[in-house]
Amino acid sequence: MKRVVLRLLLSGLAFVFSAAAPAQSYPARPVRIVAPFPPGNTADILGRLIGQQLSERLGQQFIVDNRPGASGQIGLLLAAKAAPDGYTITIGQGGNIAVAPHTYKKLPYDTLRDFVPVAQLATNYLALAVHPSVPFRSMKDFIAYAKAHPGKLSFASNGEGGFPHLAMELLRTQAGFTYLHVPYKGSGQIVSELLGGQVDAAFDGYTGLAPYVRAGKLRLLGISNPTRSTLLPDVPAIAEAVPGYEFLGWFGFLAPAGTPHEIVALLNKQINQAMTAPSVRAQMTLAGLDVVTQPPEFFAETIRRDHAKFGKLVREIGFQPR
Repeated sequence: MKRVVLRLLLSGLAFVFSAAAPAQSYPARPVRIVAPFPPGNTADILGRLIGQQLSERLGQQFIVDNRPGASGQIGLLLAAKAAPDGYTITIGQGGNIAVAPHTYKKLPYDTLRDFVPVAQLATNYLALAVHPSVPFRSMKDFIAYAKAHPGKLSFASNGEGGFPHLAMELLRTQAGFTYLHVPYKGSGQIVSELLGGQVDAAFDGYTGLAPYVRAGKLRLLGISNPTRSTLLPDVPAIAEAVPGYEFLGWFGFLAPAGTPHEIVALLNKQINQAMTAPSVRAQMTLAGLDVVTQPPEFFAETIRRDHAKFGKLVREIGFQPR
């Protein structure tokens, strides 16, 4: 009997030590960061920025592997099916993690079950830009014009169900106006058409709009942050004209479901410390991103909350998943 008990005790201890060993030795080889977008995309830039910091802090290379296509589905599927050992992580954003499950009939993965949140990196807002020739100069004028000319105000986005389109749909439902939606394939085409005056307005990240705003070729009416940004103190929050309006995106690292908690905790700690580096914060500010340094549970709650919020919005506007 004593021998049986001893064997069970020893086997239990062996299991504990074997489970802890991967975290203690991690990382023992290079780590792959799957970026589900092409080089130059914000997610790709963040992956490289933080990957470099992690390489220096943990003594192993964190290498970005770009796998673009299908609005991020190719890269996210690759990450979801990877071994849950900490050697493959991915960078997701609000659009492909919280919105896509409601705008696509079927994804090849479940964003709530097939990934474990590691660390939210930042939140970002959209800026509502207009061509200088439009007959309105403020958000209140914008809304009044749209109400007075139903369906005439033209708005460009990167497609039905995309983040900018949903941002405008939320604004439409809260402010009570109609508009003409003009979908394009990407931000480059949207900005080009906006600069040419072919469309009146567009939502986009501030970084891509900044050169044209500074040159006076475009004008900003407001941002989707609940309050004004320190980067753009003279640009009002849309909420100043439409109380309660808020439409934020985010970026963060995720790992395949089943990745050991100890590895997730280690990565979260190192990523949060990297985010506090002055050089990193400076680059984030210039990109119009607000740094987040919170535990994995905070990121998990962000995903759950936004998943529910966007699902409700998609149903309310009657969007048909594609």
